[in-house]
Amino acid sequence: MNKNGGFFGGFFRSFTADGGSYNLQIDYDSLPFPCPELAAMAMEQQQTKTVAVTTSPSRPDLQLATFAGGCFWGLELAFQRVEGVEYTAVGYTQGREACPNYEQVSAGNTGHTEAVVVYFDPNVISYSQLCRIFLDRINPTTQNGQGRDYGWQYRTGIYTHSPEQDDIARSLLQQEQSKYDKRPIATECRTAMPFWPAEAYHQQYLETAC
Repeated sequence: MNKNGGFFGGFFRSFTADGGSYNLQIDYDSLPFPCPELAAMAMEQQQTKTVAVTTSPSRPDLQLATFAGGCFWGLELAFQRVEGVEYTAVGYTQGREACPNYEQVSAGNTGHTEAVVVYFDPNVISYSQLCRIFLDRINPTTQNGQGRDYGWQYRTGIYTHSPEQDDIARSLLQQEQSKYDKRPIATECRTAMPFWPAEAYHQQYLETAC
């Protein structure tokens, strides 16, 4: 540890000249793949105001999809068990702040929601099938939460990486609406904003715990 920065419990803490800390940031490089790649993409997207990429820079054969469905632990485990899904990561998206941590997101001040990024092989499973899996796991009419988890950070959403994904997601949400009579769909469908990986202890949490 030095006066410019140091690692602390999976975070990177920056220090002022007098020894006071002014930021607590996740050390993305210490997280498992694809987290470092996702963090680099998020930083570039935040700085250049560009849209999220459709494919993995390191694995161009894999496409990306982003979903929010309440607590990200259970949703990640569901996708991990799907044939054709090669990698997953949990984190925070659709918020204003760069590099948020769990405490900031939980406080509800950043606008982020807990989400899962899925790296999938389109030759094995389609984006439409992933959306169906997602919609089968949630109640899309619940506002700002799922199960026992409530708050802006637990809202549900499909965050798209291309116009093609957007068309598919919106069509499926329209079909879903027909199942719920007069209860409106609360699940968002928006262009994917920067996705910031969550702390190491959140990654593959249920897969490790089970």
